[in-house]
Amino acid sequence: MDTQKEALQRIITTLANKNDEIQNFIDTLSHVLKGVQGNSAKVLSDLDEEFDGLYSVLDEMKESMTNRIKQEQAHKTQELQNQLSQCTNALESSEELLEFASRTMDIKEPEEFTKAARQIKDRVTMAAAFRLSLKPKVSDNMTYLMVDFSQERQTIQGLKFLPVPKAPEIDPADCIVADNCVTVSWQMPEEDNKIDHYVLEYRKTNYDGLPRVKDERCWETVDDIKGTEYTLSGLKFDSKYMNFRVRACNKAVAGEYSDPVTLETKALIFGLDNTSSHLNLKVEDSYVEWDPMGGKSQESKVKGKENKGSGHVTLKNNPSATPSPKRTSVTSRPPVSRGSRDRFTGESYTVLGDTTIESGQHYWEVKAQKDCKSYSVGVTYKTIGKFDQLGKTNTSWCLHVNNWLQTTFAAKHNNKAKALEVAVPDKIGVYCDFDGGQLSFYNSETKQLLHSFKTKFTQPVVPAFMAWCGGITLYTGLQVPSAVRTLQKAENGLSGSSSSLTSNAQ
Repeated sequence: MDTQKEALQRIITTLANKNDEIQNFIDTLSHVLKGVQGNSAKVLSDLDEEFDGLYSVLDEMKESMTNRIKQEQAHKTQELQNQLSQCTNALESSEELLEFASRTMDIKEPEEFTKAARQIKDRVTMAAAFRLSLKPKVSDNMTYLMVDFSQERQTIQGLKFLPVPKAPEIDPADCIVADNCVTVSWQMPEEDNKIDHYVLEYRKTNYDGLPRVKDERCWETVDDIKGTEYTLSGLKFDSKYMNFRVRACNKAVAGEYSDPVTLETKALIFGLDNTSSHLNLKVEDSYVEWDPMGGKSQESKVKGKENKGSGHVTLKNNPSATPSPKRTSVTSRPPVSRGSRDRFTGESYTVLGDTTIESGQHYWEVKAQKDCKSYSVGVTYKTIGKFDQLGKTNTSWCLHVNNWLQTTFAAKHNNKAKALEVAVPDKIGVYCDFDGGQLSFYNSETKQLLHSFKTKFTQPVVPAFMAWCGGITLYTGLQVPSAVRTLQKAENGLSGSSSSLTSNAQ
């Protein structure tokens, strides 16, 4: 019976997964269908715009050429009319002189004849008819303004759709995911020297396999990539996977996207558990800050005082106004409200992470305010008591920084401390290898090893933090840095431990 139930459960799970895949594919097909309709309308509109532009250019050219022909016609007409007018006037004058010369031939008296003949001679010398060019200044030829668009017509008739670059191909084996960076590499299926650049799109997702149309996150774009490789750096891996796709573009058109690939980018993501924090700690997202009025404010709420919003004060730069944690009276703590019995109290100014580590290798970082007087960073079993301080039990491990009177930097476990002879870094990286039983702390910038605990974790652990008179910021979604992995391999190859606080906590 149980075997049949298990088999049926596997069938149900398989069918559910397959149905989910089919539904995702149906969504994809619907999305593509809408894309066909929308993109078809766009390319038709673009085609009309291109042809309208071509018609406009042809109309402008025709108008310009027509104006040139009319200008040439007007010029030649004017020249010929001027020449015609001059010749007409010269002809009239010459005919009048001819008539005068004919009449002179009939004069009998020698003196009058001689006088008239001299006048005729003078008038002939000055006559316009003998100064005219009897050749048209312009010809009637207009063939030099003829056009032959046979080649252009052939070119236009040969117009085709632009050659579209083929879709690139992304090989997941050539892609690298490390140090919160992703390097995506692709290649063209065949050489194309017309490609000008590439466009890379990516988005985070929690689903493996093909991208989902109904995924909440939109694609982000990196444009104008000249090579066939691109590295996205400084990422926060707050999702398990990332989808990638790329397309090639020439000077005029973009090609189809490559088949999308999904790369695994998971890293430990957690926040601070406000329900576990000491009442004197103010927790917001990934930031915790000492709040000396936190307990009193809570007490005021419990007692129902009227000044509800009067008193949250965050002291960062005035240690004299803040009691030393060793002087804090446990008996003066406010009443604990129902459901908060697991809150840290007394001198344990502690807050836990909201995620349990039960296996694997994980990494996160912590940065303290410059004026923070005291803080601790480490891990603990969830069985830690609400009065217990980090590092003072055999179920918690931490680095402790004290800037109260003089700076001290120490590794703490089981109420033992080992002073660290190194400078306190601005940001501390925490590496937890649960299966390997190792907890190491690094300078996050230089990756210098600060300290390592070696133990055997017998229970799940949670990240743990202490802050007093100041605040600390938590950075998660980080992969184990390559430099840390390298250092871990080197350290594990050495005999013995770098810690004098090695233990086997139970």
